[in-house]
Parts: sequence; structure tokens; C-alpha cells
Amino acid sequence: MHDIGKNIVSVVLACNNYEVIDLGVMVPCEKILAAAPGADVIGLSGLITPSLDEMARVAAEMERRGLTQPLLVGGATTSGAHTAVKIAPAYSGVVCHAVDASRVAGVLGSLLNRETRTRFVSELREKQRRARESHERQRRGQTLLTISEARARAFRTDWAAAEIAAPPFTGARVLREVTVSDLAPLIDWSPFFHAWELRGRYPQILTDATVGEQARELFADARELLGKITRENLLKPEGVYGFFPANSDGDDLRLFGADGELIHTALTLRQQMDKAEGANYALADFIAPLTAGRRDWLGAFAVTSGAAAASLSAEFERSGDDYSAILLKALADRLAEAFAEWLHRRVREEWGFGGTERSIRPAPGYPACPDHSEKVGLFRLLEVERQTCIRLTENMAMTPAGSVSGWYFAHPQAGYFGVGRVGQDQCEDYRRRKQAADGDSVDLDKWLNPLMV
Repeated sequence: MHDIGKNIVSVVLACNNYEVIDLGVMVPCEKILAAAPGADVIGLSGLITPSLDEMARVAAEMERRGLTQPLLVGGATTSGAHTAVKIAPAYSGVVCHAVDASRVAGVLGSLLNRETRTRFVSELREKQRRARESHERQRRGQTLLTISEARARAFRTDWAAAEIAAPPFTGARVLREVTVSDLAPLIDWSPFFHAWELRGRYPQILTDATVGEQARELFADARELLGKITRENLLKPEGVYGFFPANSDGDDLRLFGADGELIHTALTLRQQMDKAEGANYALADFIAPLTAGRRDWLGAFAVTSGAAAASLSAEFERSGDDYSAILLKALADRLAEAFAEWLHRRVREEWGFGGTERSIRPAPGYPACPDHSEKVGLFRLLEVERQTCIRLTENMAMTPAGSVSGWYFAHPQAGYFGVGRVGQDQCEDYRRRKQAADGDSVDLDKWLNPLMV
């Protein structure tokens, strides 16, 4: 789970007199269940899509071992519907979804109180039963095109007449001169407040009738800590970005070296929903095809607010200042996103777009390219782990947590979209293409299964 969410949950529960056994982040199933005998409730949370399948696996293993503790799940990728459909059926015990950290104490109170438990569990199971029935009705009524039909409806460009801007260089360049002072003006504060369960948009949230006072106090503390980080140079942002000659080949992107040799193949997924109007997009649509006989380019980047955030937050925790530890992690996240925006503005200038909003920077694992394993190729292409402190875990999460990576597409009509649900036919085709490009080095089930109807 995301460290910020975990810490907020721990603080909330501790304030309500619960003892929390914190096992850390990216913890394997075996370690979680080894600690289970001493727990009244087991809690799981996840930030990225693979966490969903892992939760179901933990639930199934709890069932196999005959455990009976309630299982509490939450996190950015989870929902009540997913919990009901994918996790609860794997475990005969209680499986409950908590919407956010502020609800956890109330849910645990209902689960562990003898007077309220029976009714709470009964109502929960009935709600989950209805959710499964609703999901099944939607699934049966969902119409998907075949992948061949979807490709026939791809977004089209007249490539013979299209303007294709050449970037200023090819290959990768490292960034170490960027400072927190450069990034602070570009911070998007709204997600910062959301991380603390305060809903609203900045700056309006500061005068909100319900949460305004809390938001102002939090904002003041954040600005004070940000000032300290800036003055004392506590965080050192770094990153790498680059541009590569590229052409599309069907739904794949072929990237080439300086001598025209193929150096990487990036895969994209295509929308398969039966739309009333509009194209069925894949990111490959925004790069000139090999058949056009014209060279195009694809950009890539990986940036971080710095490796020091983890050690600095640990210092706060050791001194008993959990609030500042969480505050620092939240700021590191916002600074990483600000770095991504700062670099995107620079890329627009360098690539000749000036002040226009042309170009997009979709990230592997997000709606337009939901396969997290595509980060492996991106990292290899930019030599991210050699050039920076950023590392990729076996579950495709990036460390430090305050890190962002993605692609740059310069097509003037490129836009963000969600792939949505895909069919078995595209998944099988995608597996074949992935194996051809990367061999058997990546287990695709955890990335593709959540997308399939």
C-alpha cells in the first residue's frame, strides 16, 4: 500500500486505542499471515492495480489455512464493488471495504463489538450479494468489439500531410540541476489535501465551510515544512528524459537507435467498447506507422523528488512525530508530480511547441496504458536505475515513492483516454506480442486479468 495511507490509518487507529502491527509496504502474503494469529483484524491496502489480485490471493490463502479474522481492505485501487466481486467470494470470513482512513475506526468498532457485529455483518453480506448480482448483469450486457473490429475503428491521421516535429536531441539526458525552489510553484495542492481525506479543490478548500479550518492549518504546516526543505536543501530532485526515433507497427511502438537499429518495442492496448461515435483509441495511433515512410519520435521520462524523503520521514517517526513524517511524504509526492509538470513544460519548449498544451505524458499503469510492466522497457531505455536513485520493484512500483515516469507523445491531436475493459482476444494477442518483444520475463496475469470482461 502507499506509505502515506498506511501511516494515516495507523495514526487514526492508534488515536482510537487500537494496537497496530505495522508490517510495512509491499509485504508478501506469507509474512502477513505469519503475523495473523495475534491479530483481531487483518488489514490490506493497495495503490496500484496488481494489489487487487494480491488481495484476492491473501483471502484465498486465509480460507485455505482456516483463519477466521475479518479482512479489511482499502486503498486507491479498491472499491466496495471490487471487494464484493473479487475478494469476498474467496474467503468465508468477513471481508469489508473501508472507503478511507476516517472510516476505519468506525468499521472496526462495528466488527468487533458483540452488540453490533451480527447486524453489521448481515447487512454487509447482503450488500455484497447485491453488488455481485449487479456486476453480473452489467457484464452480460456489456458489448465489446472484437480486436479486429476495434482496430478498424482506430484514430486516423493523414500522415502524408501531418506535421511531425523533430526533438532537439535523441537519446537520454540526466537532470540533477533542478531544485525544490524550481518545483514548488508548480505543486498541485488539491491531491495533497485528498491524501489527508479532506475533499475539495485548492484554493477553494481553504474557505470551505466544513473542512476549511483544518485545510488552512494543514496548508500552513505544509508550507512551513516546504520552506525548511527548500532552505536546507533537504530533498534533491533528479531524473532522466529522452527522445527516440519511433514508428507504430499495428498497436506496437518500435523505437530505434542512432543507426536505425531496433532498440525497444513498447506495447499499447486498444479500446474495445462499442462506441456510438468516435475512434477506438490506442496510444500507437499517435505515432506515424512504418508504412507511412516517415520517421516520428517518442519521448520518455522518469523523475523523483529525491531519495532523502524516506530517511527524513523515518527520523520524524523515531522522534514520535508521525504527523511530520506523513506531511513530508505527502510533500515528496506533490514535488514529484510538480517535477513531471516542470519537465513537460521544458519538453514542450524544446520540442518546438512553445507555450501550447500540445503533447501528452501518459504513464504505464494508468488508464491509457494500463499495463504496469511496460515500465520495465521504459526504465531500460532510459537506463533509469543507472542514472538515478529510482528503482522498480518486482510489482512495478517505483521507489522512492515520490517518483513519476511516463511517455511523451507529440501528435497535435493526442489526448488522454481510458482503455477500459478488454476482451480475451486482445489479451491473447497482447501476450503473444509481449513474448515476442520481451520473452517470458514478465507475468502478465496480474496486469491483464483486472482489465478483462
